[in-house]
Amino acid sequence: MQPFEGIRVIDMTHVLAGPFCTYQLAVLGADVIKVEAPDNPDMTREDGVAPALNAQRHGTYFMAQNAGKRAISLNIKSKEGHEILKRLVATADVLVENYRGGTLDRLGLGYDALSAVNPQLIYCSLTGFGHTGPKRSDPAYDIVIQAFSGIMAANGESDAPPLRVGPPMIDYGTGAQAALAVSSALFQRMRTGKGQRIDVSMLDAALMLMSANVAATQSDGRPPKAHGNAHPEISGYAAYDTSDGLLMVGAWTKKQLGALFRVLGDGARALALEATPRADIGSRCEEDTAFLRAVLAQKTADDWEQILNAAGVPAARVRRLDEAMAHEQVASRNVLQTYPGAGKEGAPKALPVAAFSYAHGGPAPGRAPPKIGEHTAEVLAELGYDAAKIAELSDRGVVSL
Repeated sequence: MQPFEGIRVIDMTHVLAGPFCTYQLAVLGADVIKVEAPDNPDMTREDGVAPALNAQRHGTYFMAQNAGKRAISLNIKSKEGHEILKRLVATADVLVENYRGGTLDRLGLGYDALSAVNPQLIYCSLTGFGHTGPKRSDPAYDIVIQAFSGIMAANGESDAPPLRVGPPMIDYGTGAQAALAVSSALFQRMRTGKGQRIDVSMLDAALMLMSANVAATQSDGRPPKAHGNAHPEISGYAAYDTSDGLLMVGAWTKKQLGALFRVLGDGARALALEATPRADIGSRCEEDTAFLRAVLAQKTADDWEQILNAAGVPAARVRRLDEAMAHEQVASRNVLQTYPGAGKEGAPKALPVAAFSYAHGGPAPGRAPPKIGEHTAEVLAELGYDAAKIAELSDRGVVSL
């Protein structure tokens, strides 16, 4: 049995952060019902690297966080669509939405209205800046939050302009925070019998992803500076050229730094570093960096990865994503899993599912990523609508089948 079997989630989200939240619930067994407007479905359906899939509104960007869900196409702006959603809410445990602040309230579908229908409902809202403060109604995407939060200013080279992180880390970090919030609220409800209103902010998630930097900046008033691939004070915490590529060395502790210099053949340097107070290690950085550059250039990055790891020193050759996914380490894990429909031309052979595994009842994508409105008739029938009424609703554009 999976953790969320028997839990119904209404997914009124789009793009990445919200769908990733509900995807994490779906792969753990929740019945996630994705609600899309007939004339404006999730925009990521047309985004991805396979033009044929984009044309079918089944783009790879959509597939990555929508497997395991059912999908209905519903015009919530219509009177009857409004009523259908409320009937669905009455059967649900959770609703997750990521409309701009105030949008669903104006439609009469905000927390107050829906909690009146279902007092035990857990209502989770994801927005760029949250539902408080002067920016509560402002739009945002991952890159905008990177800019606002200070992440861009802390990233890149010291002598170059601020640089955004390439993959949408804020979107996925926000989705993960939201999934944790929903899971915790379900546990809380089991104890209290009360529903919950959850306010998740992408900006807050960005700050959480920089917790150590946030604490340090409050302590000394200095925000983190960009320093590229090299720590400004610790020589063993940096990227180095090897004979055939780039190696990232992660010797952070004095023990690891000592081991690094010993395995590279300089025991005296190791002893000197180990005798240096932590606060003074930066004074050695320039000299130690020159030594590391000279020695690490003598072998391949793969060779050094094996040698250093064997000595207890964290290190890895800098790989492309395709190289990382092809590595036997990834194959030994359960993070990438096949799914129904994986054989479709142009579709990914496997999808990222979760960063953890269970001894039993663990995460798995039980359904293919849904087509637009694929389960509309099925869900409406569960709500008590007969075939004739469903056809009528479809003819009038309230739903799409």
